Amino acid sequence: MDDYSFVVGQEFPDVKSFRNAIKEAAIAQHFELRIIKSDLIRYFAKCAAEGCPWRIRAVKLPNAPTFTIRSLEGIHTCGRNAQNGHHQASVDWIVSFIEERLRDNINYKPKDILHDIHKQYGITIPYKQAWRAKERGLAAIYGSSEEGYCLLPSYCEQIRKTNPGSIAEVFTAGADNRFQRLFVSFYASIYGFLNGCLPIVGLGAIQLKSKYLGTLLSATSFDADGGLFPLAFGVVDVENDESWMWFLSELHKALEMNSKNILQLTFLSNGQKGIVDAIRRKFPHSCHAFCMRFLSESVGREFKNSRLVHLLWKAAYATTSIVFKQKMAEIEEISPEAAKWMQQFPPAHWALVYFEGTRYSHLSSNLEEFNRWILEARELPIIQVIEQIQSKLMTEFEDRRLKSSSWFSVLAPSAEKRMIEAVDRASTYQVLRSDEVEFEVISADRSDIVNIGIHYCSCRDWQLHGIPCSHAVAALISCRKDIYAFTEKCFTVASYRETYVEEIHPVPGRLEWRRGDVAPMDDDPQVVRPPKFRRPPGRPENKRICVEDLNREKHTVHCSRCNQTGHYKTTCKAEIMKSIEQY
Repeated sequence: MDDYSFVVGQEFPDVKSFRNAIKEAAIAQHFELRIIKSDLIRYFAKCAAEGCPWRIRAVKLPNAPTFTIRSLEGIHTCGRNAQNGHHQASVDWIVSFIEERLRDNINYKPKDILHDIHKQYGITIPYKQAWRAKERGLAAIYGSSEEGYCLLPSYCEQIRKTNPGSIAEVFTAGADNRFQRLFVSFYASIYGFLNGCLPIVGLGAIQLKSKYLGTLLSATSFDADGGLFPLAFGVVDVENDESWMWFLSELHKALEMNSKNILQLTFLSNGQKGIVDAIRRKFPHSCHAFCMRFLSESVGREFKNSRLVHLLWKAAYATTSIVFKQKMAEIEEISPEAAKWMQQFPPAHWALVYFEGTRYSHLSSNLEEFNRWILEARELPIIQVIEQIQSKLMTEFEDRRLKSSSWFSVLAPSAEKRMIEAVDRASTYQVLRSDEVEFEVISADRSDIVNIGIHYCSCRDWQLHGIPCSHAVAALISCRKDIYAFTEKCFTVASYRETYVEEIHPVPGRLEWRRGDVAPMDDDPQVVRPPKFRRPPGRPENKRICVEDLNREKHTVHCSRCNQTGHYKTTCKAEIMKSIEQY
């Protein structure tokens, strides 16, 4: 407690510094202050405990902002209770305590704030006070949520200005210009996808936790080494069928503007109706598959059996219908209910053997990795969410450009490893040549037909993964062909480098462009206002929706007091006052 000791003549830079110091001392030493006089030139306070003689008086020095202690009387005789709260532990004081911690960790939780304050000062503060302090601290560091929506048009303009060819558009609704949707896709991402990535797009959504909630929609792909490649993202006020139709429409426009012919794509998603319908309308020549991570997690939650999940993955990776049926039969043997439940997901949308498109062995989207990118930013205003993604993209693009500069193989490392393994296995095979393109490859336990003209092997591994299997490699080597020439271009190091050849440029700080560009909200009807949806107070409820619950007949409750339905007698109210908070 020596750090909180005061002596007569002690000086402080200004009145604010002195007030902070005396407040810190009161909190740390567990005594309450009763302020008798406090203004810009003098400060007089005493201990609030009855009978305690402690007093302090400080004044401002003439012709200087310096504050000095003039008198300090008495010694504390009051009892101190470290378990109680403290009147000086205001929200503003908590904000000053947590500000640096919040800068380092956006997800600094209120319960951690309570723990750290109790550990350092020995006092207990209410949870709600810690929660409010965190909200105020985030606003002080990153700006308010309202300001974020207000600045969106200017920020989008800055993205287009600093990254030519990028798309950044904000959409509003209603006469009062409320935020509805935002779409962003950097030109470097569009170019990289069209010129180097696998023709696969994973679609997903993550709930934001800022004051006005909202949902982040994302479209991601895979680079030649299987790495996450964010293509586009958007923020919508409400996730529904209409918002997915809008998002995929904007994505189609972005790709169409930069390519004469859009490739036949494969989309991966959780299979919700809005996404499936939007893909069918906006990308009619593309294929759609269920994300196997989503599907397997659904099975795990529904039936609580890891064996079923394991067999489901085996069935998904099966390359022949015989093996697929064997695995599904094992599932039915373990749980007929699970086999019946799986019928709602047609195998043509998740099993490799029946899927019409090409997934290059990617059965799941990489949205989990993308979600980890923005996990910390979910509680921030909308502009900070975009800045977090942009900052991560800039770092990843630069790191991957540098990393690939030291690669000397033809294929990206993961594909090269697969090829080396195929070459090792091929050395033990016997090859019989039928004609210029067709071969029979005999291994220890099977015989396969290979046609190098149409990139075909009866094991189906070549067709499904885009890289010659061991049988194909054996046939190619026997006729002295270049095995790399028969690999899909999207797996080459050249494609990987082309993916990241374009740079994502930083956007200037807000202080450099927002002043003078944005009118006050009340004066400009065109300024973007936040959506009317707001996060309700208190801790959100965790609700899980069951398929059976959706089909179950709902029970209607009846009130015996007012003879109305929808509530009980104990919750009946004669009058309901409704008020809508307007920003």
